[in-house]
Amino acid sequence: MERLVPRRVAIAMGTAVFASVLLALGWQVLAAGGWTVWEALILACLAVNAPWLGLAAATGLAGLGIRLLARDPIAAVLPPLRRVPPDAAITARTVIAMCVRLEDMQAVLPPLDRLLRGLRETPESGRFALAILSDTPDGPAATAEAAAVARLAARHPAGTVRYRRRTGNAGFKAGNVMEFLDHHAEGFEFALLFDADSTMSAEAVRRLVRVMQAEDRLAILQPTIAGHDAGSAFARIFGFGHTHGVRIWATGQAWWQGPQGAYWGHNALLRIAPFRAHCRLPPLPNGEAILSHDIVEAARLHAAGWAVRVLPDDAGSAERHPPDVLAMLDRDQRWAAGNLQYRHLLRRRDLGLVGRLQMLQAILHYALTPLWFAPLPLAALNAATGGAEGTPRGALVALLALGFGMLHLPKLAGYAEALLRPGQRRVDLAAGIGRETLFALLLDPVAALDRTVAALRLLFGRPTVWAPQRREAGSIPWPLALRRFGPHALVGLALLLAFAEAGWFAVVVALPAVAGLLLAVPFCVLTGRPEAAPAATAPPLAAATRRR
Repeated sequence: MERLVPRRVAIAMGTAVFASVLLALGWQVLAAGGWTVWEALILACLAVNAPWLGLAAATGLAGLGIRLLARDPIAAVLPPLRRVPPDAAITARTVIAMCVRLEDMQAVLPPLDRLLRGLRETPESGRFALAILSDTPDGPAATAEAAAVARLAARHPAGTVRYRRRTGNAGFKAGNVMEFLDHHAEGFEFALLFDADSTMSAEAVRRLVRVMQAEDRLAILQPTIAGHDAGSAFARIFGFGHTHGVRIWATGQAWWQGPQGAYWGHNALLRIAPFRAHCRLPPLPNGEAILSHDIVEAARLHAAGWAVRVLPDDAGSAERHPPDVLAMLDRDQRWAAGNLQYRHLLRRRDLGLVGRLQMLQAILHYALTPLWFAPLPLAALNAATGGAEGTPRGALVALLALGFGMLHLPKLAGYAEALLRPGQRRVDLAAGIGRETLFALLLDPVAALDRTVAALRLLFGRPTVWAPQRREAGSIPWPLALRRFGPHALVGLALLLAFAEAGWFAVVVALPAVAGLLLAVPFCVLTGRPEAAPAATAPPLAAATRRR
């Protein structure tokens, strides 16, 4: 039996300790020599962000402890796994459902072909089928899509591969999935939901199905997701940090959230009956469709007494990471638009307390970005007006290191776990950690400034186009990078000049936060270059205007 109350109390206490230490150190730094208006505003920003930084740090610390101390870390946070023999018979029928809209089927279908062939190697192969759920509008793209799926179907037993295309796009992806479950999923108990860039091994699929069979009240089982096909330095280095961080974060979060876990919308196994019964999404009060559907669907299942669990292991489960900083920030704008919609749902009691907490975290990930970025220009103004005199240098460096460490603690804990494991090639691992840490120092301020602008636009009612994700690496022209990130470089230069008014120490301390802005243009171009394919074969970088 999971003892969730003591675990949640421990996380709350850890959050409070981390937040209190951060605020105490911030007070020590800012109060020295008297207060300026800029320093008071910096402390206010720090106070608002401290609880959420503390929660990230406490969750990461819990995850690290479980990964290092538990005999079986995955079973420690996923109790049904203890009841599943590795060769348990698969009796349930599962449909692998992939959502597509104007996708390159030459990239989408080969991994599915490999998965189906892997599933055919066992006697339970007849328990699995594949369905392509298309929202591609009428036209040549739809014709080509249907022909590509027909060629795939011809290579497998009759009925294994199915194709359904909607003529409309009502409800976007959530509507696509629900329409399929309502009208085309008869005879299946489970649905394994994929996005167009999802991949999964046959063994990973069978493992999910066996765990789902072992717990009757389990509605969603979600493994963590690694990156694959890194076609650029950006995707490769980003994926390195993501893999180490998510493993720890998901373990810690699963430990204290238990059966009220997260759902990320794809690479996830659904139990069809409760999903159909509880996950229909009504429009928002303003009539808009819910864009980021996954957290809402999980919250509705929590409230109905169904379990949503995370399997903190990405073995065999993958997606493509953004190929460059442009693609990452474009994706962020879509996610920001979806996450900020949750503000309309926070008072709904039918969503459950933990589900609403997850929504609040999703909102604050973007809504607090302006207050996370603001201390940098506020500190520059403080330095330029003489307010930094008397600041204790050692405490200031400690404050900056603590803030960075709390923000990235799950990832840093993942690095610690990897270095402590026997059999690791520690020199190569340390080199990768060094590259990713430098990469994060350059990327963080660029992303913070960009997210600040995006969040403010959305909060003031400026709409965002819900365009599909660009998945392939392509050489970014210097003029495009200059147009997109030239303003970031100008902001960085202005900040550096302001810090210079306070002397060399202020410049040195500020440089890690300002360097990313100053170097945003070359960082974008150089890290986004294709590593394995010629630039001529890469897709164009023109922004898509179609909606998902």
